Amino acid sequence: MKPFLYALMMMVGLMTSEVAAEAQDLENTLYLDLDTGGRVVIATRPDLAPNHVTRIKELVRQGFYDGTVFHRVIAGFMAQGGDPTGTGMGGSGEKIPAEFSGAPHLRGTVSMARATEPDSADSQFFICFTRVAHLDHQYTVWGRVVSGMEFVDQIAVGEPPRNPSKIVKMQVAADVKE
Repeated sequence: MKPFLYALMMMVGLMTSEVAAEAQDLENTLYLDLDTGGRVVIATRPDLAPNHVTRIKELVRQGFYDGTVFHRVIAGFMAQGGDPTGTGMGGSGEKIPAEFSGAPHLRGTVSMARATEPDSADSQFFICFTRVAHLDHQYTVWGRVVSGMEFVDQIAVGEPPRNPSKIVKMQVAADVKE
């Protein structure tokens, strides 16, 4: 086997192992059940954004996100949700100071939405549909989709969508008794 091909196969194997390891950390894994018909599994990144991950998990455990809609969805860019009013103007009322990192905004990256002020993130978040380099170092990356991206791809598009897709339930995997 050619060295390049072997190295590539090893990298893919390691990446798969990393994803599997992240998914095994149930305290830092979220289940996002969508009305598009499936479960999205998000591996949180407390190593990048410990305060954001802590706050998101608090809100998840309160049921804050259950029933909320994706109010801003731009094809080829991202799906934004987490606003209890469904307008893009609401939040939990608790701002979180920015935790910018070098993590890139790739397909499946979960990051905090914010206003122009860097420390204005609250409860709203977005999931990237593709690589969005211009967001790097300007928005707090706090997780990534490790499975179920096909359900994210089915979220209704629009600003706002005519019939917005909903989060049926969002849970910390460690709390789920199945």
